[in-house]
Amino acid sequence: MKLDKMPKEELELYSYVDLTKMILEEEGTPLNTPTIFKKICSLLEMSDNEYADKIGDYYTALTTDKDFVLLDDGNWDLRDHHPVTVILDDEEIEDELEEPLEEEEIEEDIETDLDDIDEEDIEDLDSDDDEDLTIISEEELED
Repeated sequence: MKLDKMPKEELELYSYVDLTKMILEEEGTPLNTPTIFKKICSLLEMSDNEYADKIGDYYTALTTDKDFVLLDDGNWDLRDHHPVTVILDDEEIEDELEEPLEEEEIEEDIETDLDDIDEEDIEDLDSDDDEDLTIISEEELED
């Protein structure tokens, strides 16, 4: 059902993020923040003051939601419409194509990594820092 055909009471049950998803699906094209939020405000019959008061929080909600992507032109779209492509340079491709390491090579790598550990690092792990801790009762915490 089209959003503009839905009763206001039903639309109020959706979050702004849900309404944004529906608008972007319905429109089929990316839109900027003010355009989308004006459509939401229109659907929910919100005033211009409510629009001004809530658009900042709305923008924050879009930026933190993983379902949206902000495009270079400042428009929002659904992330599903933009597949991720990974570009590898020639060196990375060669590294990926190398044969797996043999067991001996793995053991040599582990030994090399172990040789790189300083004695100070081990002493730091063994040091007893518990001496500096003090137990505080709940009553003391409340004060």
